[in-house]
Amino acid sequence: MEHFELKVNGQNVRVEASGEMPLLWVLRDKLNLCGTKYGCGVGVCGSCVVLVGEFAARACMVPLKQVAGKSVLTIEGLSKTGDHPLQRAWMELDVPQCGYCQAGQIMAAAALLRRKPNPTDADIDAAMSDVICRCGTYDRIRSAIKLAAQGAPGSEEEVPA
Repeated sequence: MEHFELKVNGQNVRVEASGEMPLLWVLRDKLNLCGTKYGCGVGVCGSCVVLVGEFAARACMVPLKQVAGKSVLTIEGLSKTGDHPLQRAWMELDVPQCGYCQAGQIMAAAALLRRKPNPTDADIDAAMSDVICRCGTYDRIRSAIKLAAQGAPGSEEEVPA
C-alpha cells in the first residue's frame, strides 16, 4: 500500500491504497462518496464522470496514482446544498427518469460549461454524446444545460475546483 494526497471536493485528503486502484473505488470505498456511480467499468457509459482539474474524467479508468496532487470534484462537491445551476436546471426540467446516470451527466455538463459558458447545441451534443442515458432523456439534458448556461438563478456562482 502507498499513500497518496489529493484534493477532493476542496478538501485535502490522504488515501492509503494501491496506486493502480481506480479513482472510482477510492471515492466510493475509501472516501465514502457514493454519488459517482459504477456503470460499465470500462470507460464507455460515463456514469462515473468526475472533474479532475478542469476536465471530465472517467473515474473507473483513472488510477489513483494519476490524480495524486490534483483536484477532484465529484457530484457531492458541486454544491453543498444541491443548488448549483445545473442541479437546479435538472430539477426544474425534470431531467432524470431513473436517475442512475445523472451524476455523470451533470459533471460532464459542468466540465463543458467551464470550457464554454454559452455552448451551442453542437457543443452540448459533442460534450455529452458519450455519457449514456438508458432512459433517453437527451433532449431534457440539453435543455437543462442551456438553462444553466443562460443564467439560472445563481449561475454566476463559481464551480469549486
